[in-house]
Formats: sequence, structure tokens, C-alpha cells
Amino acid sequence: MPDNKDIQSAKRTIDKEIEALRVMENDFDESLSQALDILEKTTGKIIVTGMGKSGHIGKKIAATLASTGAPSFFVHPAEASHGDLGMLDKGDVIIAISNGGESKELSDILIFSKRFGFPIIAITKDPDSTLGKAGNIVLKLPNNGEACPLGLAPTSSTTATLVLGDVLAVALLERKGFSKTDYKQRHPGGKLGAILQKVSDLMHKGDELPLISETANMQQALLVMTSKMLGCVGIVDKENNLLGIITDGDLRRIINSNMLTQSPVDVMTKNPKVITSDALVAEAVALMNEKKITQLFAMKDNKPVGVIHLHDCLKAGVA
Repeated sequence: MPDNKDIQSAKRTIDKEIEALRVMENDFDESLSQALDILEKTTGKIIVTGMGKSGHIGKKIAATLASTGAPSFFVHPAEASHGDLGMLDKGDVIIAISNGGESKELSDILIFSKRFGFPIIAITKDPDSTLGKAGNIVLKLPNNGEACPLGLAPTSSTTATLVLGDVLAVALLERKGFSKTDYKQRHPGGKLGAILQKVSDLMHKGDELPLISETANMQQALLVMTSKMLGCVGIVDKENNLLGIITDGDLRRIINSNMLTQSPVDVMTKNPKVITSDALVAEAVALMNEKKITQLFAMKDNKPVGVIHLHDCLKAGVA
């Protein structure tokens, strides 16, 4: 069990950092919208730069912007002085970060930006600092001290900078109408990419689609179910409207000596649960879990175009 002093220290740190966020929240003014105007209208890239801890936070801000539809990358200010200024191009905008605003390493990239007309969004607690004066827009960080009891280690200031980066990214994606589909395109790998896949990405379609007409007999239904191996068969009318579905579970419930004499239409579950082909796979999994079923017919324009199976979702990493 942690010592109470440790818990009290943790609470003081959290309280101090929350206080910094509240101060920043109450200090927002038209500068925020002006900065977003610049970011939204830029025809180039968003270049984020900063030294030390500000640089570490800047890398995360650049990554978040890039993943939410705003082309962005981080340029280390020292490397900028040794050739990386060549990464800046027409239409780019600079986000420069320095809590105190006097990081000497930023001087070359600031001078270069001023010389060639790159807009600078300065993030600092001191608008009258070198960085503040160089900025076309200044986004002010809170000046209520660090959570570090020595008042030295960047703690509250870096938290506020990180949150300010999220503020910019979220507001920018809202302005641009950035969608889940857009987000998926930038996150094709791993769990996140799997969750953001569409049903159409995983569904069985074409020749794999288990469908029979409403005039088919039970023997035909069994043959289709067996050959397609999806544990179901859909019954459609002449216009290809889905009338119902027969699953393995349905067959187990009706199995008897007269089963083959029954009509699939009489056995099928009418108005089965379905999902649109452009829905997210995560939505399909949620529906299957809720209804305790293992497959869904995927629909487009009210016609069955595929079947998505729970096992396929699990293989793809969506559970």
C-alpha cells in the first residue's frame, strides 16, 4: 500500500496540472480562431518545432495533426540549422513551442520563416518573449507555475502544451469535416485499423453468397448452406429482396424425419437482423453480440450483397 505522502504528492501534482488547464481554458480568446484560420487555409504542411521537452510534446502534436487530416511533421530546431530548413516549402505554416519563449535553438528557424514569409503560430507563456514577438499569432500557455515542487521540471507547462495541441487538432478536424473513413485511411494497421474497417471489407460476396429463391426446396437449401460454409442461407424473392434466413441453429431445432419435406419459406426466420455494407465492422460485432448470432447479411440499397461472420471479425482483430 503506498505511503499516504505519495498519494498526497500525486494529488497535488494532478491538482496543479488541472489548475493549469483551467487557467488556459479561461484565457482563450480570438487568437485561437485566428490560429485555426491559418492552419485550415494553409496549402502546405504544418511544421511543428520545439526544443527539449517542448520538442517531445511537439512530436506528438505533429503526429496527431497528421493522423487527423492535417499534413504535419516535426522539425528539430537544431537539425533545421544544419540543412533541415530545406524541408520547408511554399504554403507551409510553423507552430513553434517554447514555454519561456527564449529557446536559442529556435532562432534560425524563426529568422528563416520571417525571411520567406512562413506564418508562425507561437505557443509560449510570454507574449513579450523572443518567440512571442516573432509569432504572427500567439497562443498563450498558463503561467501558474509547474507541478514540480522545485518549479523547474516541465510538468504543468508540458501538459498544457499537449492539451493545446489536441485543441487545435480536434477543432481543425471539425472544421474540415474529417470522418471515420478518413481516419481509417490513416490508420490501416493494428487494432484501430481493424475496428475502423467497413463490413464491405470483410464480408463474403459474389459466388460466396449463400442465397436461394423462395421456390427452392429444403434439399437445395442444405446444399447451399453446406457448400458456402457460412452457417446460413438467405431466401430471396424474384426482385432479390431478402425474405428470411435459415441458420444451422434453425436446422437443429427442426431436425426430424420430415425435415426435407418442409419448405425453406416455412422454416426461415422472417425479417432477420441485417446491417448495411458500409457500416463499421465494430457495429456488426456489437449487433451480433447483442442478438447472440454469428452472422449477418450485409445490405446495399435494401438488397443482400454479402454475409459477415463473427469468426471473420475475430480473425481481423475486432472482438
